[in-house]
Amino acid sequence: MSKGTDAEPPAAHALRADAERNRERILEAARSVFAEQGLDGSTNEVARRAGVGVATLFRRFPTRGDLVEAVFRDKMRDYATAIEHALADPDAWQGFQALIMRMCEMQAQDRGFADVLTLTFPTAKRLEEERDRSAHALGELIDRAKATGQLRADFEHQDVPLILMANAGVVNGTRSAAPDAWRRLASYLVQSFAAQAAQPLPAPPTRRQIYRALMRLT
Repeated sequence: MSKGTDAEPPAAHALRADAERNRERILEAARSVFAEQGLDGSTNEVARRAGVGVATLFRRFPTRGDLVEAVFRDKMRDYATAIEHALADPDAWQGFQALIMRMCEMQAQDRGFADVLTLTFPTAKRLEEERDRSAHALGELIDRAKATGQLRADFEHQDVPLILMANAGVVNGTRSAAPDAWRRLASYLVQSFAAQAAQPLPAPPTRRQIYRALMRLT
């Protein structure tokens, strides 16, 4: 019988399996904490709910950005898919309206995701790259909706973070007392974006100003 083998020693396999279980427990706990408390949720509370030490948490996820990226990777994909569906709608104005409502709904469903859409995470490179791709696609949708003559011509990409910040405030302020209040705000906003409702507006913040605002919120 040959003594040479590529099989992993049982002890090493057990350690690897235990590490993976710890990782999944941490992610599940972080989803729960962030959904309830937003991204300000304590990492100590995440570790407590996961049944691991804080040191174990930071070995798996050295920065808060790493943890946020891992927790919200799937939701960012869902967000990107929602934009793709809106772009695929033959009526770009209808697709735009549906997307704004869907974005606000995603915020309402998860307080942490509300923060993800309105904050900047320089250390979470993949999360930022995914959001940048989505932002480019969203810009294309805005241009298409304007071209139909139904989205007001002065709507700017910078208005989207303002919508999300406003919605996040309503979601956070009414979550326990009136959890569907965000629908009224979002509907008001969508109706105000129609070209026939347009009245002169103050100039929007510049993209640099919006970026600085998102950094400051972090």
